[in-house]
Amino acid sequence: MPANKNALIRYKTIDNCLRNPYRRWTLEDLVEACSDALYEMEGISKGVSVRTVQSDIQMMRSDKLGYNAPIEVYDHKYYRYAEEDYSIMNMPMSQNDYDVMQEAVDMLRQLEGFEQFYEMSDVVSRLQDKLAISRNDRKPIIHFDSVPDLKGIRLLTPLYNHIVHRQTLRIMYQSFSAREPVEYILCPYLLKEFRNRWFLFGSKATNLQLYNLALDRIVSVEPSEVPFRENPDFDPEHFFDDVVGVSKNINNTPRKIIFWANREQSKYIQTKPIHPSQKIIQENKEDGSCTFSINVVINFEMYSVFMSYGPGIQILRPRNAREYMRDKLKQAASMYEKEMKDPEEGICHFSGIAGLP
Repeated sequence: MPANKNALIRYKTIDNCLRNPYRRWTLEDLVEACSDALYEMEGISKGVSVRTVQSDIQMMRSDKLGYNAPIEVYDHKYYRYAEEDYSIMNMPMSQNDYDVMQEAVDMLRQLEGFEQFYEMSDVVSRLQDKLAISRNDRKPIIHFDSVPDLKGIRLLTPLYNHIVHRQTLRIMYQSFSAREPVEYILCPYLLKEFRNRWFLFGSKATNLQLYNLALDRIVSVEPSEVPFRENPDFDPEHFFDDVVGVSKNINNTPRKIIFWANREQSKYIQTKPIHPSQKIIQENKEDGSCTFSINVVINFEMYSVFMSYGPGIQILRPRNAREYMRDKLKQAASMYEKEMKDPEEGICHFSGIAGLP
């Protein structure tokens, strides 16, 4: 018996609750948890009935979905798993599940040759590896960058659905520098990932000013009655053509950044360009260094990428970008000339002595 998406969300929520041995769960607690999960992930605000959760528990106890969950009632009112290590998430895939997933992967593989789907190759490879692990009980042979329990990641699905349905949102957002959350009435347009961090792009409903909100700083999201408005100046397909990262305003103008890289870093930069607009201006055959150019909007992410190359890279133009890098690197170097207390050893080190690692 196939379960719909909302039912699966409830099953997973009940499972997460019952796996927590440090809290006593009543039926009312499970109803509230399921209602919160459906609102957070699907934007469903009408809640869940007691009868629905009771039916969910019976379904999880049965073998109709293969769970056979050992859910028991104790003290006449509290629910828990009789087996401490049990979870429906630990259930092995059935042969039918595997066949369905493999069929989907095979279909996606056929699309990889099309230009529109070239970015799917890593996702398909990840699915293929996961299926092989499940079926053959082997260790993974492909590893992707990931951040477990990334804050704000649970907002991806509900925000995606709000964007699809053109739903204006009331968002409470607290930046790292703010003492209190700030309210935004936002028309959401796009979700974008950069270095394992997700961002929501949208316009203020009143004046269409574009905002970029990090999901890990969003305190709450709820639908707003304010009419949804499109921003004619925001084109999600090409807005980031001249950006490293995510920081950009509609009126930002790209600049030509000219930078030098030594022999070692030049090899990395040629094989993995900092930006698609990257060009080689000059190659020095004697020392192996290169001078490159990129055309991008100057932002924090661009500077952070250049910083990551350390002394192997130097911005030549424009002057303000060169001076910014110089000042930041001076500040960083000065920190290593100070005495710092080691929190583990309780002693002071002077890291500016020549010869120290």
